[in-house]
Amino acid sequence: MSAIDAISTAAPLERQTLGNQVYAHIRQLLIAGRLAPGDKLSLRQVADVMGVSMMPVREAVSRLVADEAVEVTPNRSLRVPVMSRRQFEDMAVIRAEIEGFAAARAAQHHGGGRLGAIEACERRFRELTRAVNPDLAVAVEANQAFHFAVYEASGLPDLVGIIGGLWLKVGPVINLDLREKPERLATGSAAMLHADCAKAIAAGDAAAAREAIAADILGAAEFILSRGRLPE
Repeated sequence: MSAIDAISTAAPLERQTLGNQVYAHIRQLLIAGRLAPGDKLSLRQVADVMGVSMMPVREAVSRLVADEAVEVTPNRSLRVPVMSRRQFEDMAVIRAEIEGFAAARAAQHHGGGRLGAIEACERRFRELTRAVNPDLAVAVEANQAFHFAVYEASGLPDLVGIIGGLWLKVGPVINLDLREKPERLATGSAAMLHADCAKAIAAGDAAAAREAIAADILGAAEFILSRGRLPE
């Protein structure tokens, strides 16, 4: 799917919140890995595809630039930043610590409804890994859905917001292994770690939940780095 095709998945927008909705839609595409590092879009393209004027697009882009999630090129195109190997390695270590902590909290503080959501997301991702020809874009979104179901179960909305900010920056990179190369999906390593995390949360085992999420993050990072796609 091209960058402009991804943008076109937006639902019809209400006038009073156009800027917020454009921002939210592009933000979700970045977090879910539907936009890849280096992808470019003109502001006019975004406005035309989403059926809005340039003003809400500029507003949304200004917020995304402030988030360091996108950059504006000299010719006014919108570009997804390209992250270096060192930056990505550092982010993986940070994410393993912060997201591992969120998983541990989820094991200690989740409610019954939160556990049901985690288990449903884990089951959905597992089913996709077993498909003969899995839809990789759907698998990417299912992976994100599982992770955030876990983090939301921590009971700390501010922590979820911090994690969302991390995914906003690295989402286009961390999903390269599932979006473009199905090998890791086929091996089942991500699905096994998701299952281990869900079981640990259900059992109230904070240490095991933390370990499973950290292993999933670091394993995905190692796989991506091994592909040699990121610049030095």
